Amino acid sequence: MNLSFAAKTLSSAQTQASGSSFYSAMRLLPRSERAAMFAIYAFCRQVDDIADETGPTAEERRAQLDVWRRAIDSLYTGGPTPRVRDLAGPTRHFGLTKEDFLAVIDGMEMDVDGPIRRPDFATFDLYCDRVASAVGRLSVKVFGMADEPGRELAHHLGRALQFTNILRDLDEDAAIGRLYLPAKALAEGGVDTREPAQVLAHPGVDRACRWVAAVARHHYRQADAILAAKPAGRLRAPRLMSAVYGQILARMEIAGWNAPRARVRIGKGALLWTLLRRGLLA
Repeated sequence: MNLSFAAKTLSSAQTQASGSSFYSAMRLLPRSERAAMFAIYAFCRQVDDIADETGPTAEERRAQLDVWRRAIDSLYTGGPTPRVRDLAGPTRHFGLTKEDFLAVIDGMEMDVDGPIRRPDFATFDLYCDRVASAVGRLSVKVFGMADEPGRELAHHLGRALQFTNILRDLDEDAAIGRLYLPAKALAEGGVDTREPAQVLAHPGVDRACRWVAAVARHHYRQADAILAAKPAGRLRAPRLMSAVYGQILARMEIAGWNAPRARVRIGKGALLWTLLRRGLLA
């Protein structure tokens, strides 16, 4: 079978997502919306993989990201290149915005230009906006939400999910030289170094992470308030994402962030219970 670049990446993305809370959330959507979300996910996986590659130089990875920028440009000039062919239909049908695709790439370039370590809060928030809330802005269009509640939901839920991911992936990120915890949080914990290994071994890391968790909780509350107001749109998928990632954060808060840390996961049973409890299987 001679699959196109886009088809191969879309199939790979679906395989990678299978079994995750994201996959479960997307299965709540009708077929066309689900296909659009997996095309967006495939794009995100591809550019994220470039940022995380260890072999190529930073210059080579920037060049790869520029190829993606040109490919995104092609979506809006009537002649999409093969690598974005699966995004062409969703872009037309749902009105996906070029600036949001490019923001995701810009976020990945921040990692390439890094590694990001102990950023100031403005840089931390910008990074989260680009790699998470920009994806949310694409997603809410697929969900059929109006601009104002959609952008607000993307802002808050995107940051809540990304903050949670950062808190969950501390050790994995440190292994590749990254430390996303912002300087303000580390100062709260009395942590005065920016070396990832030293930060994660410091007794104040738990307090620093709880500072980030509290900010994440604020964003979850804001996102849940938007969803509770029942704006127009297909809201089951974002409701599930908020519920599941909120549980992950709660479990981390109970366990704490001092070493040794165990990666928190939500099993299939807990996921099914969340679906039932939130009435998301109806």
